[in-house]
Amino acid sequence: MVLTRSQIEALIDADGVMELLRKGFCAPTASPAPLRARTDLPGPGTATCLMPGLLADVPAYTVKVNAKFPDAVPALRGVVCLHDLHTGELLALADSAGLTAWRTGLAAALATHTLADPDADTLGFIGSGAQARTTWAGLRRLRSWRHVAAYDLDPARARGLTPRVASDARAVAAHADVVVLATWSRQPVLHAADTRIGQHLTSLGADEPGKIELATDLIRAARVIVDDLDLACDMGAVGSAGLDATAVAGTLTDVLRGDLPAHDNTRASVYTPVGLPWQDVALLWWLYRRVTTSTIKTTTIDLLS
Repeated sequence: MVLTRSQIEALIDADGVMELLRKGFCAPTASPAPLRARTDLPGPGTATCLMPGLLADVPAYTVKVNAKFPDAVPALRGVVCLHDLHTGELLALADSAGLTAWRTGLAAALATHTLADPDADTLGFIGSGAQARTTWAGLRRLRSWRHVAAYDLDPARARGLTPRVASDARAVAAHADVVVLATWSRQPVLHAADTRIGQHLTSLGADEPGKIELATDLIRAARVIVDDLDLACDMGAVGSAGLDATAVAGTLTDVLRGDLPAHDNTRASVYTPVGLPWQDVALLWWLYRRVTTSTIKTTTIDLLS
């Protein structure tokens, strides 16, 4: 089975996938731990391989191979392979850009809604590309928003997300209770002085070494929640800010399981995920099962012919 970007888009059920991801965050940790291999290429891009994506009760695993080229459209290109866990049979190939955008965006929406003040109703986006679009698709289903604004280096792309276009990143933070950053920045976009007590920020761009959206003083002052503590310190926003695990209050899993309060209204809060391989297998298995148990048509290939 081959799932293209447009087919993934057509099959997505945001409510169902967010509930799937919520259960995944609360599930027992699968073993063995995934391997993440990443290298800079001679040009402007990077190559990454993540394997295996495992999740309890899913009889399959994933191997993801990505190329990231910030100036390309889409910036992320690659494939996610779904294999039978017991025989190794290749069950499906999925476009990595589409799968990654949706699993990351809907996971970010779930986390943002969980960690933001329940009364927060103004939202801002810094960066208005594919990742912002999928996050917005989830957030608008989780609560009502009175005001939504966006800033992007390309104003037309910001207008494609919302009619309210901000003049710069600081203007977004000045007016929004909740801010979602999804950029390729390699220098801080916001500093501590740009935020306020009770505000929530979700930073999606700092997912590999060298990518920075939030300044060190902001991360140090905020209540920081991550998806994986080791990865956040090794290649995520915490490590890129020169900080260690002591800067992190806990993980989203801790919050969703009830082991850590969702809110601390004495300071700003930050969610800064790196992205986890189990999210790939969770979404791709869900898509695979949705196709195989319905009349939806996809492309099939015989790799032995």
